[in-house]
Amino acid sequence: MVELSLAQLHPSLDDPVLLSMNLLNDIASDHPQAVSFAAGRPYEEFFRVEQLHDYLGTFVTHLTEVVGLTDEEARRTVFQYGRTKGVIHDLVARYLEIDEGITVDPDAVVVTVGSQEAMFLTLRSLRVSPQDVVLAVTPTYFGLTGAARLLDMPVLDVGDGDGGLDLVDLEHQVAAARARGQRPRALYLVPDFSNPTGVSLDLATRTALLDLAADLDLLIIEDNPYGLFHADPGTRPPTLKALDTRRQVVYVGSFAKTGLPGARVGFVVADQPVVRDGRTAGTLAEQLSLIKSNVTLNTSPVAQAVIGGKLLRHGCSMLAANKREIEVYRANLRRMLAGLTARFGATGSVTWNTPAGGFFVVLTVPFTVDDRSLHRSARDHGVIWTPMHHFHTGMTSSHQIRLSFSLLDDASIDEGLDRLTAFVTAEAQAFGHSA
Repeated sequence: MVELSLAQLHPSLDDPVLLSMNLLNDIASDHPQAVSFAAGRPYEEFFRVEQLHDYLGTFVTHLTEVVGLTDEEARRTVFQYGRTKGVIHDLVARYLEIDEGITVDPDAVVVTVGSQEAMFLTLRSLRVSPQDVVLAVTPTYFGLTGAARLLDMPVLDVGDGDGGLDLVDLEHQVAAARARGQRPRALYLVPDFSNPTGVSLDLATRTALLDLAADLDLLIIEDNPYGLFHADPGTRPPTLKALDTRRQVVYVGSFAKTGLPGARVGFVVADQPVVRDGRTAGTLAEQLSLIKSNVTLNTSPVAQAVIGGKLLRHGCSMLAANKREIEVYRANLRRMLAGLTARFGATGSVTWNTPAGGFFVVLTVPFTVDDRSLHRSARDHGVIWTPMHHFHTGMTSSHQIRLSFSLLDDASIDEGLDRLTAFVTAEAQAFGHSA
């Protein structure tokens, strides 16, 4: 039997960042009766199996009646290996224009296997030498950190400040990295309801960031899975990409939250021109498609057809397609905040932020939480959450936990908060604090 030493495999495989998702899945599996505030999944009560057939049929009809393909060509589009950049790139471009105010050539869109592949392809294209680094607003989604680890690309933390991004610290981190001989290639951030904090950037900060990034000669990787889920529909600020006049923003999107997570369809808009020997050699999207052709070859045309059908059914507007879900998320956020106030509002020792939408709330407690705390919470109190230290490089504990409310109904939120209160009270007493 061949036996492999972990020391002889890629070092990222023993990195805590890559183990975070497995830890949460294992705990949920071990405690199936626990109420989970851990999973950042979309609401699933509106899922219907027949939707898959309806969306697929809608897309095939579109291919024959609008695009003008023959029946044989339409079947081949769905059943065969497909175009590396994707077969719904034109629909994605229409969706971006309708819902996000982003005007982009469909050829600058690469349809990916979820947003995770989009991040991996983008980092892979930018990682040329060991000196190349990516910056990320901390706390950071561990999917980005994990992808960077697999590519041996260091991630430099940038402070989030009071408004979701510390611009002074960004400038400092870029200057310090260059002084060390490193080459900062891009800044990754989630400007709308970031994972894990739920914080959003205001318009002034977005504009200032674009100007500063231009001065620093820095690309921005904008990840936007939650941007449609505002608690107040009249307050949606434009995305960074919608404000981008210099083509400095690489826009990463996903239909996991707005379409069907099981389809695993995401995309990246990479309209930056690429030059070879002083002449234009296409766009960054074309370079990403070359990498993709050697990684996943193409994104499942069947999965794309399902998402394409859902887009077509709703006039290429995911705002329209998610009207019911958006109302659920707004109601769940209100219930979460009211529930926290009812249970902890008088103590002052437990605090939380108040996001304006999205899927997450961050709770700060008067004792240290770590993975052992999570195990106790699941085992003794039947409630699961995400320790915030998983979103920080090198941390093993903190005083904060992430609570996701997107998947739950009213009764589950109430029961989960009751169980969470019991956990917090027990832990606070064990550590000599009041809750």
